[in-house]
Amino acid sequence: MRRDLPYALGGLVLGALLLGNAALTPDAATVGALDVALVVAMAVAVAACRRYPVVALGVVTVAMMAVHIRVRPGVSAAFPVLGAVYVAGWRGHRVAAAAASFAFLGGFLARDIWSRPTTGPARLIVDWTALMLGWFVAANIAGLVARQRRAYLEQVEQRAIEAERTREEMALRRAGEERLRIARDLHDSLTHSISVIKVQAGIAVHLARKHGEEPSATLLAIQEASGAAMRELRTTLDVLRSPDGEDRLGLARVDELAERTRAVGVPVRVTVAGEPRELPDEVDQAGYRVVQEALTNVARHAGPATASVHVEYAPAQLTLSVADDGQASPAHPTTPGVGLRGMRERVTGLGGTLRAAANDDHGFTVRATIPLEEPA
Repeated sequence: MRRDLPYALGGLVLGALLLGNAALTPDAATVGALDVALVVAMAVAVAACRRYPVVALGVVTVAMMAVHIRVRPGVSAAFPVLGAVYVAGWRGHRVAAAAASFAFLGGFLARDIWSRPTTGPARLIVDWTALMLGWFVAANIAGLVARQRRAYLEQVEQRAIEAERTREEMALRRAGEERLRIARDLHDSLTHSISVIKVQAGIAVHLARKHGEEPSATLLAIQEASGAAMRELRTTLDVLRSPDGEDRLGLARVDELAERTRAVGVPVRVTVAGEPRELPDEVDQAGYRVVQEALTNVARHAGPATASVHVEYAPAQLTLSVADDGQASPAHPTTPGVGLRGMRERVTGLGGTLRAAANDDHGFTVRATIPLEEPA
């Protein structure tokens, strides 16, 4: 409706101009009720010109021709027709615009010739006809030019959209190339070292058993942890090579994390509240990494301690809590390391919150809350 408002105001202005000119023109006839109705019809047609250009052009042409025949208000009767011709040409109806122009010009000229006395000057009729012919030719050309400019702007806009889409495709391709580069770098820098650790731990276990000795729990834990690290690294590399890989880490493997932590001498208790269900891949992996990093910190820094892992599935959020009763205390604040920063970045990137702080008495708690809906 706002786009039609200028047309409606234009119709009112043209109608007022037409009636005022008819009242001031000396040789114009008296304006009657039918003439006012024709002017109102013209104003309504001009208001609807954007939506229905051909119909509005026909109504305006017929109404103004009738007003000119009945009242003879002068060239002001041509102004609404000129506007309608321009809009019709702009909307692509060139034939209708040209036909209306010829029809109105022919009727206007025939009415003036018929009403002009034979002794009157014919030059005035020729001048008015030439002037109006120039106006209508200009209106048709202006409508055509406006349409071509509109088509050009649409083409430019389409090219801009296409260029933006091409840039996005290039960015995705570069991101894929970067993922492959990261995968190669990880493979070169980590796989060899972890493989050596695993092999040496396996040899040590084999030699101990060969000599009739039971391998130590620490050595077995190193062997198991290196094997698990190899599997996780392989999974990470597969994910980097293919973002849609199916073998992903998730909370379903929390028990494996707890078992490996128990193998290094830290008792771990795992509790699950709510009904476990399938989670989005990003949430599932982030939850696994939070629990993994928290248990790693317990094994490294808590000293003699026990740990508890609590996973709570709620309708709108996932809550993870890893607590220990180790040596941490509020009197000795913990400086956040790379692990805590990484956990916080994972959780906040999914729209969640993470709190990592010492308990009131002793021990440390990591609590993460991740929404299960789209982040705001």
